[in-house]
Amino acid sequence: MAVTRTRQIAFDVLLRVESEGAYATDLLHAELHAGVSAADAALATELTLGVLRRRRLLDFLIERRLEKPIGRLDLPVALALRMALYQLRFLDKIPARAAVNESVELVKQARKSSAAGLVNAVMRRLAEESSSPLEKIEKLLPPGLDTAERLGILHSHPTWMVARWLARLGEPQTIALLEADNCAPRLSCAIHDAGRRSEILGALERAGLRVEPGHLLKDAFAVSGGSPAGSEVFRAGQISIQDEASQAVPLLLGVRPGERVLDLCAAPGGKTVALARAAGVEGSVVAADLHAHRLQAMQAQFKRLGLRGVELMQLDATRPLPFAVPFDAILLDAPCSGTGTLARHPEIRWRLEPAQLAELHALQTKMLKNALGHLAPGGRLVYSTCSIEPEENESVVAEALHDFPKVRRASAGEAAAMLAPHLASGVSAWQLFDSAGDFRTLPGQWATDGFFAALLLHT
Repeated sequence: MAVTRTRQIAFDVLLRVESEGAYATDLLHAELHAGVSAADAALATELTLGVLRRRRLLDFLIERRLEKPIGRLDLPVALALRMALYQLRFLDKIPARAAVNESVELVKQARKSSAAGLVNAVMRRLAEESSSPLEKIEKLLPPGLDTAERLGILHSHPTWMVARWLARLGEPQTIALLEADNCAPRLSCAIHDAGRRSEILGALERAGLRVEPGHLLKDAFAVSGGSPAGSEVFRAGQISIQDEASQAVPLLLGVRPGERVLDLCAAPGGKTVALARAAGVEGSVVAADLHAHRLQAMQAQFKRLGLRGVELMQLDATRPLPFAVPFDAILLDAPCSGTGTLARHPEIRWRLEPAQLAELHALQTKMLKNALGHLAPGGRLVYSTCSIEPEENESVVAEALHDFPKVRRASAGEAAAMLAPHLASGVSAWQLFDSAGDFRTLPGQWATDGFFAALLLHT
C-alpha cells in the first residue's frame, strides 16, 4: 500500500523535529511548496502539529496497549503509532483502515519492518476505543494523581508547566489555556495601507479565502480556507502575516515621525515594519539581530513591502551596544521561552526545562539594561516577550529598573492611551493591561498568542 504524500510529509517533518531539534512550522513551510494542493497542505499541517500538541495523551493511550514505555521503541515506530492514533481520535474524516495501514507502511519504509506487526496489532486494539470522550479517558488514569499530573496527561502538557499555571492562574483559567494551546491558532494578518482595506480584503475573498475582522486591532484581519502568502496582495506587499498581539506591541511605543528608533532583537521583522512606517522618511530606524541569516530574511521581506531606510545591523544585545547617539524609542522583543506560542510551536512544551527560565531571565535582564543605557531623556522603551512566565516578564523589568532611577514604568492609563487609537470597535484598551500598566494577552482570550509588554519612560 502506498503512503499518501500528506502522511509522508508529516512523518518526515516529525522525524526531523524529534531527531534534529528542528521546528515544525519551518520544515512545513519548506515542504509545502507550490506543487502541494491547499487540501493536502492543510492535512499535513494538521497531522504534524496535532501529533506534537497531543503527544503526551497519545503516548498514554498507546502505552496502555503497548504495555511498555513508548520511549523504548525506535523513533519511526513511535511516530507511526502517534500519527495513526491522532487520525483515529481527532480527525473525523479519516477512515480507520487508511490511518492504520499507512502507518504500518511508514514503518516498513523506515526500514523497521520487524515492528510492522506490532504497529498493526496495537492500532487495531486502539481503534476500538478511539471515539471515547475525554471524560472516559480520565477514568483510565491511575488513582491518586494530583491535579497538575492529571491535567498534564489529559491536555498534553508537561506536569511542571501545568503546576506553575495552576498556582498563578487557578484551575479554570489554566484549563482554558491548555485547551487553547491544543487548537490551531488563528491566522491573522496586518494591512499596511488602511485606506485600501476594502480593496485588499475583496481581492483575498475573490482568491477563495474567508476573511474575518480582527479581534483586537482595526487594521488587522484573519483568514481561513487557505494561505494568504500565495495571494497577489501579499506578493505586492499590501499585507503581512502576523499575530494580532504581536502587531499590538510596537504600537505601544507611539513612534512619531522623525524619531530615532532602535529595534534591538528585530527578526523576523514584523514589528520593525510598524516602527519604520511610524517614523517615516524623516526618521531613523536601526533593526539589529544576532544572526546574519535572519537579517537577510528581513531584508527580503522589506523588499517585498517596499520598505526603505531601515539600517540592518548584526550585534549581540547582551554585550555593550555600539551606538554613540541615544534613541527616542527602543523596542526590545527579547528572546524567550515562547510559552505564549505553544499552539503555534507545540514542540516547545516538550523541550523547555524549568531551569531554562532562570537562564533566560539573566539573558533578558542583561539585554534590557543595555537597551536602557541608550534611551534618550524623554524617550520610551517597550520590553516584550511571547512568554507568559513572570521570570521573563515583570521580574526582568523590576530588576533592570533598579539600575536606572530616571526610568519608570508607564501607568496603566499612559500605556492604554498609546494603544487605544489602534483598537477595533468595541475593544477597550483597559481590557489589555493589568494594574501595573503591563500589556498582557493569554491564548484563549483574544484568539492571539500570549504576549507581555511593559512601556518604560525616561524622565
